[in-house]
Amino acid sequence: MTTHGPANRPRVGVIGLGIMGSAMANNLVKAGFEVFGYDPVPAARQGLKKAGGRACKNVHELTQKAQHLVLSLPSEAALDQVCAELLATGHKGLIAADTSTLPEACKLRHKKALARCGITLLDCPLSGTGAQALSRDLAVYASGNAKAIKAMQGVFAGFARVRYDVGDFGNGMRMKLVANLLVAIHNVSSAEAILMGARAGLDPATIVKVVSDGAGGSRMLQVRGPMMVNRSWQEATMKVSTWQKDMQLIQDLLQATDTPAPLFSATLPIYNAAMAMGHGMDDTAAVFSVLERWTQWAPKI
Repeated sequence: MTTHGPANRPRVGVIGLGIMGSAMANNLVKAGFEVFGYDPVPAARQGLKKAGGRACKNVHELTQKAQHLVLSLPSEAALDQVCAELLATGHKGLIAADTSTLPEACKLRHKKALARCGITLLDCPLSGTGAQALSRDLAVYASGNAKAIKAMQGVFAGFARVRYDVGDFGNGMRMKLVANLLVAIHNVSSAEAILMGARAGLDPATIVKVVSDGAGGSRMLQVRGPMMVNRSWQEATMKVSTWQKDMQLIQDLLQATDTPAPLFSATLPIYNAAMAMGHGMDDTAAVFSVLERWTQWAPKI
């Protein structure tokens, strides 16, 4: 193991420095790790430098610096590319915790290919928004090789509030989709509740404060309620366009398991409408804008 500093902590490599990846890398730096990062976007690499990390020019250079890797990738194509580059390094002993929300079959295919070259891939998706990632308020759903998860426990603690070991490889993604099904519903229900209260004459900020502290509260009301009240959904912590990918993965698992989900299904047109209304690059809190505009279009009786 390559170590650094008096705490004898491992060097960490973060591949993918977007909203989530950059927040994790920054928190690892704050926790005292020596962090190396790679992202094809120059501005993302520059952001890591400003945070105190070290930017690498490619995946090969990064694996020469660190054996404990965190992947935070936006698509299957990105995972395909990164895993191909990991294979090309021929660097045995690497442990790569993939925190991305991507199809289980894609992850499993790469796990098998990397294992043949002595590289361990873990399926470790995250529960939490980009804003929560900034404050280290994330939950890691770790699945796969138990020994490798144990080796990564200090890294997880550097960027997450808690880690749950959920068993065999792939269970992490399944747990993530269970959580995201609830997120999809709670996000829209938060918008409905705030809008109803506001139209009834209540102060929206007071609604969020009071209801969040009672039986009707939810994490989404706490996290996204203020964004809805302040209309700050342009400051995206989860873009609507990215969320559509997660919604499709949930639909796929519902179909594969023959699970009825009427509440989740009812949210689909809300998120689709957000896309149609130009909110693709905005935070999913923009569903409030969708519902609000629907009231404006409703015929007056």
